[in-house]
Amino acid sequence: MSDRPQRTNTYTADPVSDRYRECLFEWLAAHAPLWNQITYRRRQQYFAEDGDIWDVEYTDLYAQYAPVLGKATCQQLARKNSEAWRSHFELLSQYHDELYPSVTEKPSPPGYWGSRDDGYELYGLVRNDLYTFDWDDHRSTLEFGVGSVLEDRYGFEHNERITLEVRGKPHWRGDDSRLELIYDEHADQLRVQHPVRIQSDDLREQRQAAFTHTLDSENTTQSAAIDVGANNTLAVVTEDGDTAVYHARPEFERFQTQSTRIATLQSQLPEGQWTSTRIKRIYADRSRKRDHSRDAAVKHAAEWLLDRNVETVYVGDLTDVLATHWSADVNEKTHAFWSHGELTNRITLTLGDVGITVTEVDEYDTSSQCPACASETVTRDGDSFWCNDCGLEAHSDIVGAWNILQSEVGPMARPAALSAERDRDAPTDGAYWQWNDHDWIPADFGEQSRSLDQPSVSKPASSQPG
Repeated sequence: MSDRPQRTNTYTADPVSDRYRECLFEWLAAHAPLWNQITYRRRQQYFAEDGDIWDVEYTDLYAQYAPVLGKATCQQLARKNSEAWRSHFELLSQYHDELYPSVTEKPSPPGYWGSRDDGYELYGLVRNDLYTFDWDDHRSTLEFGVGSVLEDRYGFEHNERITLEVRGKPHWRGDDSRLELIYDEHADQLRVQHPVRIQSDDLREQRQAAFTHTLDSENTTQSAAIDVGANNTLAVVTEDGDTAVYHARPEFERFQTQSTRIATLQSQLPEGQWTSTRIKRIYADRSRKRDHSRDAAVKHAAEWLLDRNVETVYVGDLTDVLATHWSADVNEKTHAFWSHGELTNRITLTLGDVGITVTEVDEYDTSSQCPACASETVTRDGDSFWCNDCGLEAHSDIVGAWNILQSEVGPMARPAALSAERDRDAPTDGAYWQWNDHDWIPADFGEQSRSLDQPSVSKPASSQPG
């Protein structure tokens, strides 16, 4: 069972009555104190000499919390706590292992979910056999039970359960796993994470069903390359010269705004305190919005590649490139906002879901050489690239993808719409894409991969090496 692939459906939901809403929030609020008490006991043992966290006893806590949460939920919370500790030990092992150079900071043990002073995170768990979805074209619902104390307090009838109205439809079908409910106070929204385990022989069919296009084995397949970056999430070039750029500057500006807000709030904390409930919520909102736009870009790119019957994709490996970055702005983009490793993992997973083979290749210096004449006498400025020998003007990330692809498949057609700054090179049919908080749409004509307030860059008057 544990070896079966798992995918997660995500919905939003609302209680169907005020009575259920009050009961739900009281039920959610009881999770964090139980988590914190289990965590406290295990942290005490963790920091004790020769302590073993797996020897910690916590089932006595169930007598206090089961009347509110239900005993099954107490067990699920303890199981999730154990999963967090196992993940910590695995990451700690990687930190001490030279085979994992990407793990550069010593991981901290699992922490607490809020406090009495700052408030508790509203987060809940429901065992896989204790909830029920009722799907309907007009009104879908989710039902699950609570502890006996809450049933009495809110006047539940026999077998009555909390009922939520669900927005969204299941994308993946399979055997239910543990349900997770997360209340986002910043957005005043309840999110439902619904994992399912899928039979391996059924997974491919479901993966294909999520996309409009599929690979056509009867027609010629081709290869493509992806240059991943911080200014532009993805820059894609195919062997036929088709291009797509997903620009990320507006999202990074929003990320920076929230980062500034976090820094301001941290500066106002009492001495010795590092975080607060408000800071954690902004962190969560910042990460959620970043991940949403990035994951949607990868799915959109997968659809775009399938439409062109691309079977093989080469992705730039930036291990050496990241080591050379030194500026604070670049470091924030590459490590906090952008997260190269997570992005490439998402590319590998999503493209692999639809049968596209992904291979990582060295990207070092791919944007410092002209793909048309191989000259290294080039000038780069933001998105702009000029070859001072042959006169090529191009989008710098398209140049990177072009060089990656030529290094793998040999000389190829000159990509279309190379320049990100000239109207004549800015087609309106979607070579450049921008995020509107929900979807990736064709970029505004003449703007492409630039944010609205970014200044224009002039072509150098004379040829000078970059």
